[in-house]
Amino acid sequence: MDELTQLRELRADAPVPDRAALAPGRALLTDAIAGRSRRTRRLLADWRIASLGAAAAITAAALIATQVVDTSAPRHGHLAARAHDPDLSSPAAALNEAADDLTRRKTPVEPRSDQWVYLREIGGTVTDRVRAGSSIRTDPSVPQAMDRSDPHKPHETWLKYGGEAEAKKRTPDLVYRPYSPRRLHRIATGLPQDPQKLLAELRRAFPADAGHRLAGETTDEHNYRAVFTLLDQSYAIPPHALARVYTALATVKDVKVTDHLVRDASGREVIAVTRESSRMNSRQEIFIDPRTYAYAGFKEVVTKEHQAWYDGTRYPGDVIGDLARTGTSVVDADGQKP
Repeated sequence: MDELTQLRELRADAPVPDRAALAPGRALLTDAIAGRSRRTRRLLADWRIASLGAAAAITAAALIATQVVDTSAPRHGHLAARAHDPDLSSPAAALNEAADDLTRRKTPVEPRSDQWVYLREIGGTVTDRVRAGSSIRTDPSVPQAMDRSDPHKPHETWLKYGGEAEAKKRTPDLVYRPYSPRRLHRIATGLPQDPQKLLAELRRAFPADAGHRLAGETTDEHNYRAVFTLLDQSYAIPPHALARVYTALATVKDVKVTDHLVRDASGREVIAVTRESSRMNSRQEIFIDPRTYAYAGFKEVVTKEHQAWYDGTRYPGDVIGDLARTGTSVVDADGQKP
């Protein structure tokens, strides 16, 4: 496809600019033609090439002007500013597109065992209808104990990359982390290429024996939970390994993708890969950054009214958990910020 065709298709739905809007550009083009017509035949040939570029520039300027003033035109979030719109037509399309992009990236250097992983997150697990005096037990695979008095207040966590001993107990942020970042890195890099074998490995790494919420889960529920837990508890899974994980996630039964970008707890636009659980009466959403394809957080929403023994009645639309991961990096000391 040539450049002019791409230019015309950039905003095919934009209204045609009126003559007044094009008049200044037309005058400039006319003057250029008149001035260059007095030159030699060789320069005339050069002018013909230049005039095509001038016409393309004027057309582009007119299209940009219509984007600025036409606020009523339908828009897909802020995708007009993106070089590429993610394919959200199906889970396979979205996740395989992400996998294809990731396989073309270089693998970064693995952190040293004595370094620390810094995480910056907003949100967490929420219970909007907690009854006074009730005790709350929660799914250990979901981040807990974020400060919800201010939902926009960031929560910072430091994890020693090779801290095997520290990983065996609950960390200060109360997230149950059975593995250190280094161990999770090795689990991810060792995953097989075949999607079904990969999911079986993740089920073994994150077994269904971690609490009451997991009792009776199906294999497909387990697959989705295991993928989510790996993504949520890992730091910077190598691109090729993450590509395999996304390819496998696309094969999990009843996994869907929202056909438009959604807002996470920090206000960013993200891809939402979802799965509803009739057993849990909720919809789980895994968020993926549409530019980098990195894990970006999660959300869990009630889909059917039901009684939760630890916080009373839940209603459709209630948000159980909502977390945005807004920063990850490696630092040299506990408490150090990038």
